[in-house]
This record gives sequence, C-alpha cells and structure tokens, in this order.
Amino acid sequence: MGDAFIRHIELLGYEKRFFPSQHYVYMFLVKWNDLSEKVVYRRFTEIYEFHKALKEMFPIESGDINIENRIIPHLPAPKWFDGQRSTQNRQGTLAEYCYALVNLPHKISRCLHVVNFFKVRHDDMNPVTDSQIKKPEVFLLPKDSKKNPTDITGPIVLQTYRAIADYEKSSTSEMALKAGDMVDVVEKSENGWWFCQMKNKRGWVPAAYLEPMDGPDESEEQEPNYAGEAYVVQKSYTAVEEDELTLKEGDTIEVIHKLLDGWWVIRKDETTGYYPAMYLQKAGELNTSVKSELRNRGAPPRRSTIRHAKSIHKQGRKKISQETYRRNSKKYIQNQRNMRGNFQNKDNVIIEKNEPEDNKPKAQPAVPPRPSKDLILNRCTESTWRKIL
Repeated sequence: MGDAFIRHIELLGYEKRFFPSQHYVYMFLVKWNDLSEKVVYRRFTEIYEFHKALKEMFPIESGDINIENRIIPHLPAPKWFDGQRSTQNRQGTLAEYCYALVNLPHKISRCLHVVNFFKVRHDDMNPVTDSQIKKPEVFLLPKDSKKNPTDITGPIVLQTYRAIADYEKSSTSEMALKAGDMVDVVEKSENGWWFCQMKNKRGWVPAAYLEPMDGPDESEEQEPNYAGEAYVVQKSYTAVEEDELTLKEGDTIEVIHKLLDGWWVIRKDETTGYYPAMYLQKAGELNTSVKSELRNRGAPPRRSTIRHAKSIHKQGRKKISQETYRRNSKKYIQNQRNMRGNFQNKDNVIIEKNEPEDNKPKAQPAVPPRPSKDLILNRCTESTWRKIL
C-alpha cells in the first residue's frame, strides 16, 4: 500500500477541559485511506499555526503572489480571549475548512504537513485529565449539521480595511497603525473596537480609524429605529462633544441607531445624542464577565475627533446629522402620542354607534332633480316630450 493520506475529516464538536488550566479543544474524526478512523483533539491555536505554515509552503495557492490564484481556504486568527462562545461559533467555519482542505489538489491535501498534523498523538489516546478537579465537558455538533458540509456556514473571508490616520496604542492588547496600513479585520465588536491582524501582528484597533476598500459607506450598519430599544447605562460618561449625552450609571435610555464605530445614537426622554455602546447593556440581560472586561477599556475615539484623517474615496461617508436624529425622534414620539389619543376617540365613537336604533332619526329618501329641457328632447320620444313641454 502507498503512503497514507486522509480521505475525510469531520468535526464532531469540542471539549472544555480544566487541566492543567481551563481550555478548549476541537474533536475531529479523521478517516484514512486504509479505512481506519481515528479521533484527534486540537486547540484552535494549533490549527491556526498549521494553517499559516501551509500557506507559507504553497504561496501561489494561498494567494500571496496573486490573490486570484488562492484555493487554500481562509481561516480567522485566534481571538485575544477565546471563550466558550467563540469556540462554539467557530465550529461551522472549521467544519467547512476541513471539508475544503481534504478536497484540495493532492500535492496539498496529501502532503506530509497535513498528514502529520492529523496523525494520532499520545495525548489523543490518553488525554491528560485530573478527576480531582473536574472531568472534561463534551459539546457535540447537532446531527443535522453533519449531513451536508455545504449547509454549514462557510469559512470567514476576512475583510481588508485601510487606516485613515496614525494610531498609537495605549495598551498591550491594542495594535499601532500608520496612515495607509492595510489590515484584515478578524472580529467587529459592537463596542467600536475591532480585532485586526497585519502580517504577524494582531490587536484591537478603533473602528473609526479604518475605512473599507470598496467604498466609504458601511452597508452593514443598521437603519435608525426611532421606536428605540431599551438599554441600561452600565458606566457613567460625561459628554465631551456637543452632540454627546452625559448619563449616570443605572439610567434607562432608548437606542435608536447602532453604529459600527461604537458610538450609538440614543434617546433620553426627548433628548438625543451619541453615547459609547460599550457602556450600555440591553434591558433584562444579565451582566457577563466579558462585557465587564470590555467596559474597563476606554471608549473608542470618534471619527470626527481624528486629526489628519485622509480617505482614499472621493465621496465622503454618508452621515445622518444630529438635527435629523432629533427631528425624527420627536416626530416619532409625537406620532405615538397622537395614536394613543386616536385610540381614545375611537372608543367613544364605538359607544355612540352602539346606541339603540330606535333613538336614531330615520333617513328620508332623496327627491331626484327634474330633468332639463335638453335632456328630455334628446332622450324621450316625440309623444312624451309633447305632453311635458
């Protein structure tokens, strides 16, 4: 028999392990050409390092020379903090990645780098556990998602953005930028901090410093919702710009426009203005450690405060004026009041219509008007109009 190669790789799910410290591993069922089937466990950081090495081995097929020649699937970089939620959400991407990997040309799919990575290790046969702490928790993929790999969410194609100005990082988790730098966006957080990678660097960057390559407008941004969503202020903020609002912790407000730069337009009573999204939490939601960690970070800068910002697009990014927000918000509130008033009036009308019919005056039949002389001459017979005229 010839060299070993992989016929199929199937993602089974993931395990949450607690020894030597809490971490997550993915479970893969690997089917080999000798008809054997083995289960292997890999961390996502291992998979990503494998992916980077594979791209270096095949620069043409990875699109490093010409992006049009890329056939090696995309794989997002690990997040700064990989929790259970990100581990679970990444399963669809990994399942499609493995499906595409096995179906690449044989020089890639059957190379030693791929074969050796998915070979059974000692830890796969005897996982390191400590029953005195806690046994691993297993989370399997639903059966329906395994039937057809093409039904699973495909690999994430990272979007490329350009820096419009220099940015100096203020913490080790951030990434510094120079105007004109091209970065791949791995994660767009609603708080206005985006996780990006540039060559071998990764870190958080304010969304306001980035612009898409294909146009100035963000098609992903939602339309304003003047009905508003109820949110609770989790951290106080004092307005710096004229169009911002000053609020205290515990205040209840309504979000009417969620913007990608992390500054949402909110309504407090009849006043509208911008407020950092990272300091807000949807009413009724429980506080989480992840959200608390994000709130400890400072609010991202707004695009209007960035100096020496230079765009590559001739047309500026569309922006709703603060006056438009204010006017439409007041108009919505007024319409709601009018509707409540109309409902009350309709109740009164219904009561009047239910009065006994005996009390209502009966309608008299209408007397038809006398036909004109011309009408009689044109439409009546000679004997008729001679009698009338």
